[in-house]
Amino acid sequence: MIYKLIRPLLFRHDAEQMHDAAIAVGKRMPYMPIQLLYGYEHASLHTHVLDMDFSNPIGLAAGFDKNGELVHMLPALGFGFLEIGSVSSQPCMGNPKPRLFRLPDDEAVINRMGLNNIGADALAERLRPCTIPMGINIVKTHDPSIMGDKAIEDIAHAARKLAPYASYIALNLSCPNTQEGKTFEDAAALEELLPALDRSKPLLLKLSPGIQKESLDALLGVAERHHVDGYILTNTTAKREQLRSCQNCIAAIGKGGLSGKPLATKATECIAYVSKHLNKPMIIGIGGIFSGEDAYAKIRAGASLVQVFTGLVYEGPGLVKRIKKGLVTLLQRDGFSAVHEAVGTYR
Repeated sequence: MIYKLIRPLLFRHDAEQMHDAAIAVGKRMPYMPIQLLYGYEHASLHTHVLDMDFSNPIGLAAGFDKNGELVHMLPALGFGFLEIGSVSSQPCMGNPKPRLFRLPDDEAVINRMGLNNIGADALAERLRPCTIPMGINIVKTHDPSIMGDKAIEDIAHAARKLAPYASYIALNLSCPNTQEGKTFEDAAALEELLPALDRSKPLLLKLSPGIQKESLDALLGVAERHHVDGYILTNTTAKREQLRSCQNCIAAIGKGGLSGKPLATKATECIAYVSKHLNKPMIIGIGGIFSGEDAYAKIRAGASLVQVFTGLVYEGPGLVKRIKKGLVTLLQRDGFSAVHEAVGTYR
């Protein structure tokens, strides 16, 4: 309730400035008072995935804590796991500002951050053990001169450097790596990439929502042949479909990845398709999760875990606790004693 009262004041300021302020405040927040305020656990939320125990299936998506500055504090908000990054082999300043925009009428965000991060070597020096599972999302360095074999080695270096600190490695496949602008979401490019990667930790692929069915099937075929451990569905989208926000405002923002509520249905449909196509693979569901009902829809579509990000922008830090309480109510309503029993039951 407090966050809803102060949100209009926060939204008067630039979105990236507020994000940076949240990071700065979080670095100074004491752990125990936050845990007392936002802590909530229930036995039905415990789950075992990727040979790891999770106290609950709610995670923080990549993009919030790019440089691993809050891994000591974020567990106090009640997350079951974290994903930091995206991080590339080489440091990157990202795109010119402004590059992060809110669409309040749609409860959405558009970003074209440009993969700003401190680089894999610096992140490895910073990271310390986390009290909950922590994934590291890696990506090709944002440099058009790094293509082909150089792009493969670029990603492979980041994976080698960061795997010792990660519970799992997530590959963000959507950045161009060829002169033609193709990405590692191209099946042939992925076929060359996967054998070059460190596999000492579980490897997950983060996919975009707009991949055509034929291309998605080919991509999944490559991933399964190389025994990828799971999928993160889905990334942001470049499409601007059925938005309520002012069209002139959207046009003025320009390019960028859309996240939040407009992505919810498409992401859930993608989860259901991949879950059915591959016969219950390990999936982390993401896209438009603002409530327990939103998380439950993705779980029943086939996600073993879920992640939030844009929901935090609009609902505040109490969102994780509310989602967990909502999930417990929904599991009990439908006769499930544990969250894993609900996975894929809508397929």
